Amino acid sequence: MAAKDFYTVMGVPERATADEIKTQYRRLAKEHHPDSNKNDPKSAERFKEISEAYQVLGDQKKRTQYDEMRRLGAFESRAARPRPGAGQRQGAPGGPQNFKFDEINDVGGIGGLGDLFSSMFGGGGGARGQRPVGPEPGQTIETSLDVPFKIAATGGKVPIDLEVNEECASCSGSGAAKGARVQACHECNGRGSISFGQGGFAVNRPCPMCLGKGQLPTEKCRDCKGAGETRSKRKVMITVPAGVDSGGKIRLKGQGGRGQRGGAPGDIVITFRVHEDTRWMRDGLDLITHAKINVAQAMLGSKASVETPDEKTVAIKIPPGTSSGKRFRVRGQGIAKDGKQGDLLVEVEIVVPEKLSAEEIRMIERFAESVGLEH
Repeated sequence: MAAKDFYTVMGVPERATADEIKTQYRRLAKEHHPDSNKNDPKSAERFKEISEAYQVLGDQKKRTQYDEMRRLGAFESRAARPRPGAGQRQGAPGGPQNFKFDEINDVGGIGGLGDLFSSMFGGGGGARGQRPVGPEPGQTIETSLDVPFKIAATGGKVPIDLEVNEECASCSGSGAAKGARVQACHECNGRGSISFGQGGFAVNRPCPMCLGKGQLPTEKCRDCKGAGETRSKRKVMITVPAGVDSGGKIRLKGQGGRGQRGGAPGDIVITFRVHEDTRWMRDGLDLITHAKINVAQAMLGSKASVETPDEKTVAIKIPPGTSSGKRFRVRGQGIAKDGKQGDLLVEVEIVVPEKLSAEEIRMIERFAESVGLEH
């Protein structure tokens, strides 16, 4: 009997896109998952077939190799395959029936079939070469963190609430209710993995019943429903490095979800989003800020004070005749990062009063007359 075709199992055409295959897999897996069809024993077998097919078709490299072997007839029944010389002269040009697969050393330049099977399915083990699923690293959490401009410029700490998978406190990760026994999974016989056979080779996948643990409790823990872990929130203080900008990332090793079967805990990857601030703008390592002065200060000269993100006060001298928009550079008062230090650029903004008293109006008029200005 010929092995089942993966495209037929998935119900997709040979030219289906990766997204179409993924969408179809999700639909079929949801429809035939054993947990949703406990009264239908055939559903579990169908679920295995679907998972087996997606293991190959959902991976572009494996799919390409599978298509090549499929084109050469590697998945036809040996009984149905004509013997060399039957119907055609041995060695004559023709279809896949001219190939004797157990003697091929190189197929289409992609290596022997043994190497091909090995590269596709992670080892040369056949249908009997099952291996228990080993330690699995914990969940790596990726999240973003909003950071005030001042903290991004100078560094500091910002709290963040994270959701992670933690060991269930009620059952200590066993998944078993108090007093219940933990026994070998009847679906995988305690191996933690299930082998899906396909035409002389096999694919090992984590067992869908025990989720790769190899064991099932006689009664599931009420708090974690047998999973051995629960979703929990925790507050973490994140150290923001000085000079970080939007898009910058940090990785907290071992701070993510707990591992499975002795696996190392996952990490936390944080992407920073720096808030804008009306007092400062950033240009590389330089900071740009504004100093508001009145008309008299601009005309006669004066001093102005501005604040830096690290709460220092910097005084600058405004020379007579300064126009609005003129910038003054204060060396070494910008952002410090990687051993470099930016500058502070102070841009003057002349503020004109909206209302004047009668005396102020007379003074301005006398000034205008003295310099020959019409009003």
